[in-house]
Amino acid sequence: MKTVALGCDPNAAWLKKEIIAELEELGYEYQDYGSEDPIYANVAIEVAEAVAAGTQDLGIVVCGTGIGVSIAANKVPGAYCAVVNNAYQAERAVKSNNTNMMAMGAQVVGDKLARTLVRIWLAAEWVPGGRSEPKMQRIYDYEKKHSG
Repeated sequence: MKTVALGCDPNAAWLKKEIIAELEELGYEYQDYGSEDPIYANVAIEVAEAVAAGTQDLGIVVCGTGIGVSIAANKVPGAYCAVVNNAYQAERAVKSNNTNMMAMGAQVVGDKLARTLVRIWLAAEWVPGGRSEPKMQRIYDYEKKHSG
């Protein structure tokens, strides 16, 4: 089973607890990277670095909207983070975009929806060779060329 890294800002700590409960119910191992730092980019980058390095398989980050943590995480080469607000996005984040991280907004999704989105995202699978692969390859190639 894959391991999941989690992190959030203080405003989203309550939702991270719900996500942890869902991971435990599903039997996933997880590492909590904290929720104390009001500068959400710090924890998002720390989680993204762990995922990109392979220390953790997947990452989930949460702030008020999910947007800020997603932007921060996506600055880390090898981290691919999608903001997820509905079931379709949760599924397609993996099936179409091969994400290894998801972001949610504690002021956007409630606890039950967040748990459902985590479940859907974790169950979705990327299939190599599909019609989305050339689209993602363009992103990988750009990243490789420009990440030093």
